[in-house]
Amino acid sequence: MTRDPIGFALSAMNRLAGLALLDRLGVRRPVERLAYRGTRVGFQTLNVANREFKRARDLFPRKRLPARRPGDLFDLNLDDDQQMIVDSLRRFASDVLRPCAAGCDEDAHLPQDIEQQAQALGLTLYAVPAEFGGVAETLSPVTSVLIAEQLAWGDLGLAQALLAPFSVAQAITRWGTAEQQSTYLPAFCEEQPPVATIAIDEPIPLFDPMSLATRAQRNGDGFMLNGLKSSVIRAADSDLYLVAAELEGEGPRVFLIERGAGGLAFEPDPAMGLRAAGTGRIRLDQVRLPASALLGDKDFNYSTFIDRGVLLRCGLSVGCAQAVQDYVIPYTNEREAFGEPISHRQSVAFMISNMAIEIESMRLLTWRAASRAETGRSYHREASLARLLCSEKAMEVGTNGVQLLGGHGFVKEHPVERWYRDLRSAATLFGGTHA
Repeated sequence: MTRDPIGFALSAMNRLAGLALLDRLGVRRPVERLAYRGTRVGFQTLNVANREFKRARDLFPRKRLPARRPGDLFDLNLDDDQQMIVDSLRRFASDVLRPCAAGCDEDAHLPQDIEQQAQALGLTLYAVPAEFGGVAETLSPVTSVLIAEQLAWGDLGLAQALLAPFSVAQAITRWGTAEQQSTYLPAFCEEQPPVATIAIDEPIPLFDPMSLATRAQRNGDGFMLNGLKSSVIRAADSDLYLVAAELEGEGPRVFLIERGAGGLAFEPDPAMGLRAAGTGRIRLDQVRLPASALLGDKDFNYSTFIDRGVLLRCGLSVGCAQAVQDYVIPYTNEREAFGEPISHRQSVAFMISNMAIEIESMRLLTWRAASRAETGRSYHREASLARLLCSEKAMEVGTNGVQLLGGHGFVKEHPVERWYRDLRSAATLFGGTHA
């Protein structure tokens, strides 16, 4: 976020909400609610200002965000803007996502009022350059990971649903042609941005995103696509899709497909987890697209596209795993057996300690990969390591969370069983996420 007066005001408001004095005075909750409302109003003001700027300058050449200059010292501290984002999204996750998460999972649906409250935060503005109405000035994979982590702490399924348009906007910003950016990016900065999603997974055993069964052929001056995509976030209600397909003779590429394209059909694809994300299948039966539908040009790199998606996926896993840990610690301190809290048992204490170690390992490896991506350095190795660790340890954290609650971990009265189901996706799905 740019350091303008709105940014300074919101940063000061969040620092006020973090003062320990508020606890002694007993006014923390009212001040936090004030800060949250102020953050929403600030983002809305920023959004309106940039929409006016976009209308004043409607046509722009293609914009590529520069990498951030590496710091002189190794520093894991968040800057003021990042801390403000983390604080405001943690309140949003706690006050908005957590209370409705169980109902959304049961209904397998993202409520409109939740989506509107998330839109008021203006998350998609961070994915769009200022020339098209956003606030992005440099590549920001670290900030994207932080956003994913905080939303997933509220609920992983809802986080996936809310981040889908953000992911699409980032991909178009990173690789889109001038025509694609001018056509789509301004819409993501409007008060009600379009619903958009990325479709990569396919219903085949041992799916590899680098080896796609969905095929694309050149057809005159355009393309024709055939295939089937599964576990697509918000498949049924998206207006725009980024679909990965094997382009004959050229390798994997990504195509922009609008909802009304002929030959595009949707099927329900309910799963054990991520139910609030509304997963579905997309069937492509001779879908004809113009030449302009191919994302990017010579600078597009599908491997990097996948790696960027891995980073956000890891951030989501870290956030949900942290939610499990934060829930089981007070539970084991309060739950008594044989006259004392079960946390006094070494087996329980060691399990929670190992949980904390693994989550910090997941977080730091993900941050390291995102930091290298943000500063323009190679990060394929780091992203691959982060995904392997998060796939294994996120599932382990979910399993141990259920185990620590015993019989309570198996019932819907406690959210750990839902987090367990959602964390299964970290190891079984690639997911349409993008950092």
